[in-house]
Amino acid sequence: MSGASMTPYRIVHGDTTLDGFVHAPTRPGPHAAVLLFPGATGPGPTFRKTVQELGERGYLAIGADMYGLGADLGTPQAAGAYFEKLLNDPELLRARVVAWFDAVSGRDDVDAARVAAIGYCFGGKCVLELARSGAPVACVTSYHGLLKTHAPAQPGVVKAKVAVWSGGEDPYAPIADFDAVRAEFDAAQVDYQATLFAKAEHSFTDPDHDGLLPGIAYDRLAHQVSWAGTLALLEACLQN
Repeated sequence: MSGASMTPYRIVHGDTTLDGFVHAPTRPGPHAAVLLFPGATGPGPTFRKTVQELGERGYLAIGADMYGLGADLGTPQAAGAYFEKLLNDPELLRARVVAWFDAVSGRDDVDAARVAAIGYCFGGKCVLELARSGAPVACVTSYHGLLKTHAPAQPGVVKAKVAVWSGGEDPYAPIADFDAVRAEFDAAQVDYQATLFAKAEHSFTDPDHDGLLPGIAYDRLAHQVSWAGTLALLEACLQN
């Protein structure tokens, strides 16, 4: 592992300043980078710990913000208003995700050919929209992500290797959506893998949200297996 430090990292999309943070290795770049998108309630302790771990593994790890500087994330209800606004404007959502990718790829300390993205819940939707956009992202990982889209992947457009990890008892991404995204990616000739943990519920990677609402539960085994698979995917795609 290499030393790393956490610092604020802001970008501007349209008239909105987005308030992220970066965990950068202390060794010289350019680095392979991993862009992480949190769930609908914003970056919690487990999310921040994951950004830190990836930075310590030698990646330049960036926690993205989709809502904007000063957004009220004090309660799930407050955060939910920003979440709903983006869900109701899917073109803005996709454009904002691409803006994050472009900003990270354009950093002097990043190797633009070695950028990956990981997302959780709402963030899982974000990274799938990034892949569907045709952005030259090396790979994306969606954990218990929202799988529906306004603009399905088209043949020959998706450049990323895609990993989808879903729970069979997730009320926010039901089996019908899991089957639909597989059919979508098959039709679009996407290089993907889709894994279903039959008994896992929503947010199975995140103990911070365990039991927050019915259908939301942490699953330690699903978390460990999916994380091991993600590290292998990053190693293969980014060759850090």
